[in-house]
Amino acid sequence: MSRPRSFFMRWRVRLAYPLALVFWLLAAPTVRSIVIGAIVAAFGLFIRGVAAGHLRKDQELATTGPYARTRNPLYLGSAFLAAGFAVAGRSWLAGAPVALYFAIFYYAVMRNEEEDLRARFGAVYSQYAARVPLLLPFWVGSEFDARTGRASDAKFSWSQYCRNREYRALLGALAGIAALGLRMWVRTRR
Repeated sequence: MSRPRSFFMRWRVRLAYPLALVFWLLAAPTVRSIVIGAIVAAFGLFIRGVAAGHLRKDQELATTGPYARTRNPLYLGSAFLAAGFAVAGRSWLAGAPVALYFAIFYYAVMRNEEEDLRARFGAVYSQYAARVPLLLPFWVGSEFDARTGRASDAKFSWSQYCRNREYRALLGALAGIAALGLRMWVRTRR
């Protein structure tokens, strides 16, 4: 792993907590912004959940379900989550650092993971990466298994969703929405 990528991997989570606090302090949520933001975030949770039901970490290269349309559906879902919170916060000052953080850190993380997958799966990953975009998905065409080039028969698995502990993203999003509700209440009490 290159030195800059190592930095991004190490500091991604450490910087998220103070960023969340700054976001909370700068946010100016309303009931309407929280509802709209929660809808956008729910779409992100849906994408992440479907992806988690197809992902068998450290066992095989995920190429079915949403992985047939984007190599990083979990991060695509996270982008919608971040956008949902930016909308819910109803403040450019609060949302801009979140967008900047996501763009910088997650791009580096995706490239780092790509390097690891390429080392692990070799030509299979290279063929997959040549067919499927890094983040922004293509929506047309039938779902296919990028390893074989044939139609996919892989199905979503609830047990895999649970093994990947994706429910934690749901719990975190609910806590974040509650925190914005608290922020709205605090602002109206001044």
